[in-house]
Amino acid sequence: MPANTPQSSPPTSSRPDLVNGPIAKTLLMFALPVLGSNILQSLNASVNAIWVGHYLGEAALTATSNANIILFFLLGVVFGISMATTILVGQSIGGRDINRAKRVVGTGATFFATLSILVAAAGYIFTPHILAMMQTPADAAPYAIAYLRIIFIALPMMYFYNFMMMTLRGAGDSRTPFYFMLLSVGLDIALNPLLIFGLGPVPAMGIAGSALATLIAQSGSLLLMIAFLYRRKHFLALHSNELNYLKPDLTILRALVLKGLPMGLQMLVISSSALVMISLVNGYGSQVTAGYGVTSQLWTYVQMPALALGASVSSMAAQNIGAGRWDRVSRIAGIGVGYNFLLTGALVALLYLFDHAALGLFLPHEGEAMAVARHINNIVAWSFVLFGVTMVLFGVVRSTGAVMAPLVTLFIAIWLVRLPFAKWLMPTYGAEAIWWSFPLGSVVLIVLAMAYYRYGGWRKAHMLAAQPRGLAPDTGMATPAMTSVDKKPAS
Repeated sequence: MPANTPQSSPPTSSRPDLVNGPIAKTLLMFALPVLGSNILQSLNASVNAIWVGHYLGEAALTATSNANIILFFLLGVVFGISMATTILVGQSIGGRDINRAKRVVGTGATFFATLSILVAAAGYIFTPHILAMMQTPADAAPYAIAYLRIIFIALPMMYFYNFMMMTLRGAGDSRTPFYFMLLSVGLDIALNPLLIFGLGPVPAMGIAGSALATLIAQSGSLLLMIAFLYRRKHFLALHSNELNYLKPDLTILRALVLKGLPMGLQMLVISSSALVMISLVNGYGSQVTAGYGVTSQLWTYVQMPALALGASVSSMAAQNIGAGRWDRVSRIAGIGVGYNFLLTGALVALLYLFDHAALGLFLPHEGEAMAVARHINNIVAWSFVLFGVTMVLFGVVRSTGAVMAPLVTLFIAIWLVRLPFAKWLMPTYGAEAIWWSFPLGSVVLIVLAMAYYRYGGWRKAHMLAAQPRGLAPDTGMATPAMTSVDKKPAS
């Protein structure tokens, strides 16, 4: 297709119909691969930590922990911009404007490639200085430098891989990213022992081998995914006569950055509060810290359905907003909340029923840490169901481009309620104040999120300054006005 030839709608045979398909079934089938990808990423990190910790020692494990904090921050910086890409692509696909979707892809590709190369080069050069600023222990510093420098070399592939996955999800395809994530994780897990210990002509590389395994796995999976998309003639794949799409569109670039940064800052709000919380817990000794650390590990998995549903409703709602199908947007939110109660609720129930066995995977079955962990879990676990509702509502809200309210709401609940409650009441109630601050923060968060969803102005928000859209009702209860984009009845 020539670059200047308009194309009104994408092929639909190879992707789920997020605009006209049955909402409940389509949302579930879209969310499950997203959930699978999240699980695979956590599994990959756990397996890599096992190899390093058990066979290279505590100093090497400390090195990877320090390096991974930096990596988490660097990926968090671009997470929001990737999410903005998902929404812009989704709105364009829903509005049957493939030329705009390709402009988003081209602008995003150029931006991510340029940014990742600059960050990788600077990070590689200043790795020792970054680790020194973090006060990395002296015995772990050499390992951390060797590991982190290879991670910085891999960073462009990681950035672009993340960009590609979010673009495909915006286009309505969550399966392809899952399949190639499965390939990437499989390669990483298989290559770790080979490159760490060596075999035959492959030299033993120690901790650098673990980082190299990540580089090879990410690069190989990304290149194969790109080749797969071109072989399948994906409608967003740019060809030689469409290279003008790679010239950044300043309007789109501005939207990606200005809308993406607040979404990325949400991760910073959460991660920084976690650092403060662990510092409060550390004051009660190693047994309490161990119990808290283990419950936190389990909570990571409990939160996964909510995070997957939040990402999925964003993609689905964005396409429906682009198509002017506002009658479906409210139903997407309601069904997403229902799935959260079902999936997150089921995991929480299992955690309550089998908490001793689950915690026993990490802790001795008898001891103070186990008792502390079970006590913390009894107080906190149920609140993740409320957290899940918030993630779904935030996912719908941000699909219009309303990104500041979720950030402000999250900041209020965590930094102005949860942390002050824990810190101010610790002298009176001890560690109990910390544990009860979690459900308190979740209650405040869901109340604020529901109030904004019901009464806020998110339905009038835009990703781009001049964006053709269907008319939104003032509340989620009204009957929307339909545009000429699609007048089929809601399924």
